[in-house]
Amino acid sequence: MAEVMSMEDIRTEASGLGIDLSLVDWNSVWVPPGEDFGVKSDDEDLNEDNSLEFDGGFGNVIVVDNLPVVPKEKFEKLEGVIRKIYSQIGVIKENGLWMPVDEDTGRTRGYCFIEYNTLQEAELAKEKTNGYKLDRAHIFAVNVFDEIEKFMRVPDEWAPPETKPYTSGENLQHWLTDEKGRDQFVIRAGSDTEVLWNDARQVKADPVYKRPFWTESFVQWSPLGTYLATVHRQGAAVWGGASTFNRLMRYAHPQVKLIDFSPGEKYLVTCSSHEPSTPHDSHRVLLNIFDVRTGKVMRDFKGSADEFAFGGTGGFTGVSWPVFRWGGGKEDKYFARLGKNVISVYETETFSLIDKKSIKVENVMDFSWSPTDPIFALFAPEQGGGNQPARVSLFQIPSKEELRQKNLFSVSDCKMYWQSDGEYLAVKVDRYTKTKKSTYTGFELFRIKDRDIPIEVFELENKNDKIIAFAWEPKGHRFAIIHGDNPKPDVSFYSMKGGKVSKLTTLKQKQANALFWSPGGHFIILAGLKGFNGQLEFYNVDELDTMATSEHFMATDIEWDPTGRYVATSVTSVHEMENGFNIWSFNGKLLYRISKDHFFQFLWRPRPPSFLSPEKEEEISKNLKQYSKKYDVQDQDISLLLSEQDREKRKQLKEEWERWVNEWKIYHNEEKTERQILRDGEASDVEEEYEAKEVEVEELLDVSEVVVLDA
Repeated sequence: MAEVMSMEDIRTEASGLGIDLSLVDWNSVWVPPGEDFGVKSDDEDLNEDNSLEFDGGFGNVIVVDNLPVVPKEKFEKLEGVIRKIYSQIGVIKENGLWMPVDEDTGRTRGYCFIEYNTLQEAELAKEKTNGYKLDRAHIFAVNVFDEIEKFMRVPDEWAPPETKPYTSGENLQHWLTDEKGRDQFVIRAGSDTEVLWNDARQVKADPVYKRPFWTESFVQWSPLGTYLATVHRQGAAVWGGASTFNRLMRYAHPQVKLIDFSPGEKYLVTCSSHEPSTPHDSHRVLLNIFDVRTGKVMRDFKGSADEFAFGGTGGFTGVSWPVFRWGGGKEDKYFARLGKNVISVYETETFSLIDKKSIKVENVMDFSWSPTDPIFALFAPEQGGGNQPARVSLFQIPSKEELRQKNLFSVSDCKMYWQSDGEYLAVKVDRYTKTKKSTYTGFELFRIKDRDIPIEVFELENKNDKIIAFAWEPKGHRFAIIHGDNPKPDVSFYSMKGGKVSKLTTLKQKQANALFWSPGGHFIILAGLKGFNGQLEFYNVDELDTMATSEHFMATDIEWDPTGRYVATSVTSVHEMENGFNIWSFNGKLLYRISKDHFFQFLWRPRPPSFLSPEKEEEISKNLKQYSKKYDVQDQDISLLLSEQDREKRKQLKEEWERWVNEWKIYHNEEKTERQILRDGEASDVEEEYEAKEVEVEELLDVSEVVVLDA
């Protein structure tokens, strides 16, 4: 076996050879068969769990069971029906349909084998026809032939599962009990992933856990902060804890590219895309929905990339992400996907369609769930050349009742924005002018909690202003809009209180193109990213006053911590220079900055909702001075400690300066003889004893001769 080297040894060796490990393509590193160089792979236990061996070469063959048993005179008719059903899905090979017959009776055996040209066609046939109802007595059961071996391994006699002794694990919420009330965040830089405490009072980041090559692409916190997910070639994994971050579960999904948690962390959606086997085929997409705690696949979805290309804002190879959008608050009861002229809503009790059918909406383009209730809004554009208007509708689930509808005319585009408590819905509508040569923007504001869901039409004073950004105040009644023309648009604030939209203020000519509200509301950052080079304005919306202005040059990302006390700005590897992050207080004071080469990610660890009632939170807010006494004492102690540390640091700097001066004096004395020679025997270093003289020196640079001819 090869000699084992630690990661630190590898880094040292690479540094000595001038190799930057962060630039190494580890997928291209070839390891001899059976050699692991002393490092056990994270995938070993996964391979052990999936040790079943299947007969290869039959992945393009399906077995269709529960067919009618018919005599030989009806054989051709049944074969024709089966061929008609399955030839619509893919190309059946010549002599690729075989229906066995009982030699004694001449009757069919109730099943058949169908061979397609490709594995993808066989998988699609299984997906489309498993459970297909030929008639009341015959419902197809379809399997790929390669799966038969798995069923053959099932023992004839049942044996009780092995009972394993219970071992208590770490409390996954223990990090919330930090005595200092700190928050954690995760960063990725180079090949390292690291979790740290934000110790803002000590103006530093306190390391928690660090691991090289922890993920192969990205990391992601679960919505309530319980898990940290990593992505690997063999699938995804979740880790948890306050300081140890043990692996809690693996989710086998080869070549997984994207993951998404349900809001209540009960389920994990994984997605992969696979190259077509022939140029005529499209990418095949596989989505698995796992139970996060058990790792069990609750349901999978397979199909071409075109089937998953509706809606969403991100993705790959034509797949829009997220494919599934979760609704119903933190209970994880429902999820839905957008299709062609349909919205398919599933419930998680059986992972099947509600009422076994989708909601049909002609030409539907987008939909969006309320963050708190099982209600979604959808948008369908105009049809028939404008004869049938566009519309925004609200649907209640599971009843599928349409709660409210608003028809819209001359619509160019439409976007929906929910307020975090689901109290308001803003629909931004871009409309064509009468000439159809330009557009203008207005808003339809829905008051979801009010009786009959009243709608208010809202337009800016100059309705031709371009809308650059819109954002609701979390847990509040206000919203902000950046509008106008770059490079210095205006920022306006409005309130929904009093049953009618009212304007609070307009800030003129701000270098801003993005809005970042504090999670608790009240405060907002007006940010100028990308072309504005990281301009930051910290604004108090309660007082309508700017608290601070600053800059984080080339900042690419801004993220508030879950408490709204601190905010992080970062420069990722999109830029080659200035990589790293800054931590600021809510009012714009820079607390500390950390530089990291090849910086990829910064993510605050989310916090679950408070267990305190609204009444208790209000009582604490009113008596905050009483509750804050303990923390005031701690702050004073820390302040004294920091002052002592500052004094110690200044003392060290002074000692270093005096040491340097003494070394210089020694060196100066050693060169005294040499200086005396240079000064023609003068030994004094006092400048006043020397006379400065100005000496003019003339130097001939060039001589040229020009011949001038008379006209």
